[in-house]
Amino acid sequence: MSKGMPTQGETRVPGKPIRVAALVYGVVFLLVGLLGFIPGVTTNYGQMQFAGHESEAFLLGIFQVSILHNLLHLVLGAAGVAMARTASAAKAFLVGGGFLYLLLWFYGLLVDNEDPTNIVPLNDADNWLHLVLALTMVGLGFILAPSREARR
Repeated sequence: MSKGMPTQGETRVPGKPIRVAALVYGVVFLLVGLLGFIPGVTTNYGQMQFAGHESEAFLLGIFQVSILHNLLHLVLGAAGVAMARTASAAKAFLVGGGFLYLLLWFYGLLVDNEDPTNIVPLNDADNWLHLVLALTMVGLGFILAPSREARR
């Protein structure tokens, strides 16, 4: 058989790996956004603010969250699920979302945790998670993108 042809019983769907990656990130962001609104999973739930560094709520007791922060996770998750329908949209979600997280990581490094401009809010655990998300999302966006040959 030729190199580009699947063998019997095997099917190749160009773009499937990148679409699955976008879907997984989307579902995880949706889950994180929902968990941020559940007392017990989010400690100090009663001290959650809409936005800002004054929010003393922590997802899993580690990641500082606010209502705005949780809503942003839900929006990003919905975008990931919706954009997982095509390989090009999945790549745009992963690479674009990854670059947004990279900017958020830089912002988190520059702004003091107690600064009034820290509206998301961010703490050190959030900052390092944002770097990991940025690197993995951008990396997967480029690594898993179907080649031109696979799209033919």
